[in-house]
Amino acid sequence: MQNFDYQTPTRLIFGEGVVEKLPGVMAQFGKRVLLTYGGGSIKKLGLYDKVKELLADYEIYELSDIQPNPKYDPSVLDGVKICKENDIDVILAVGGGSVLDCSKAIAAGAKYDGDPWNLISYKVKAQAALPIVDIITLAATGSEYDSGGVISRTETNDKIGYMDRLLYPVCSFLDPTYTFTVSKKQTAAGCADAMNHIMEQYFCEDSTLLGDGFMEAGLKSLMINARKCLENPEDYTARAEMMLACTYGCNGIYSLGSSYTGWPCHGIEHALSAYYDITHGEGLAIITPRWMKHILSEKTVDRFVKYGVNVFGIDANQDKFDIANQAIDATYKFFESINIPMHLKDVGIDDSRIGEMAHHIAVNEGLEDAWAPLNEEDIAQIITASL
Repeated sequence: MQNFDYQTPTRLIFGEGVVEKLPGVMAQFGKRVLLTYGGGSIKKLGLYDKVKELLADYEIYELSDIQPNPKYDPSVLDGVKICKENDIDVILAVGGGSVLDCSKAIAAGAKYDGDPWNLISYKVKAQAALPIVDIITLAATGSEYDSGGVISRTETNDKIGYMDRLLYPVCSFLDPTYTFTVSKKQTAAGCADAMNHIMEQYFCEDSTLLGDGFMEAGLKSLMINARKCLENPEDYTARAEMMLACTYGCNGIYSLGSSYTGWPCHGIEHALSAYYDITHGEGLAIITPRWMKHILSEKTVDRFVKYGVNVFGIDANQDKFDIANQAIDATYKFFESINIPMHLKDVGIDDSRIGEMAHHIAVNEGLEDAWAPLNEEDIAQIITASL
């Protein structure tokens, strides 16, 4: 079991109607608020009007149209500008993980005098950040319970996971009813994203029985409840359990005491969505089983056996490589069963930039140090197999 130093300062307020507690939470931070959100979904939900009603005596500035795979330019830069020009006290992020990821970069950039990209690219360490409160409307990323976000810079095809302990939200509101209207496509992609968050932590050299059990239960919960959500979008119990499983995804609680893994599927997918702006969860679902096939070896097979037996109920009385391959096939078939496109060509990616992307990943993602090390050739082979 590995040593760890762990702290989660985020307050979670979970359940139907909890947004009514928003004024009490916001009161401690000041009256000048930057409200961040994406498209029109929060207005269709009535959540925009609800927030404005609850914060009627606050001075609210707005940054809208934050995109999936949130962009440094314009969203982060525009948000930082608003914060500095209007002396913002607190950011209220309302929407999915992309809105919150963008808000985290803004929170740090608002307290920094230089180019915010210096912070995102780790050239400079943030010394302060604005407090962030969020209301989550999509179960997927887990950004509501962690200290990081992912920001894309289009002109350089960079998509960077930016983490800093200053960026934990101070409070996250999680009302599963706000996810009732999420499309089937985004529900499935959110499930795939959260499942991969768990798998990126599960496949490692050293783990604990406690952590493995938590992650195996998380994977089973996501698969069972995603299907229920797709069948009945207003199944509160299924939406609630899926939301909580997603919330645990990236804050480290699933894997306390486990060893370093490298998060290779994220490293590869970040380049795919930086170059082609595809849906993150779909990209992960496509890459993951191909990565599994590629790294299956005498070193890794026992981990796949445990995964197959405990997550999919595969008969343990078989050859270990048979069990591992069945587990990989079951992973693929699950994603396929919830109508995720399972080939890169289905999401608009061809073979024209494989070498360029593989080089970018090899140089920037550090996957040579992953649990199953990947070099540039390995990465190209995985992408090619995913076409």
